[in-house]
Amino acid sequence: MTKDIYDELASAWPAPIVARREVARFSGGVLNPRTLSNLDSAGEGPPKIKIGEKMVAYPTKSLVEWMRMRNRTTEKTKTKEK
Repeated sequence: MTKDIYDELASAWPAPIVARREVARFSGGVLNPRTLSNLDSAGEGPPKIKIGEKMVAYPTKSLVEWMRMRNRTTEKTKTKEK
């Protein structure tokens, strides 16, 4: 099986979770922590872990899979628009 960009993101990350505040660094600037916060509020974000009162993190594998799914959805929408 060939590695894709999402697998590379996950393998390069040193921890099993990604803190929301680190999402931009994890994704190379593609995702913004505020965007994920808004999507979480709408029930459209990736599975998350709440640590303490305010800290939110995402299991690395779940975040990568969510990014993959969002990309597929975007690609399908673009195909339908053509």
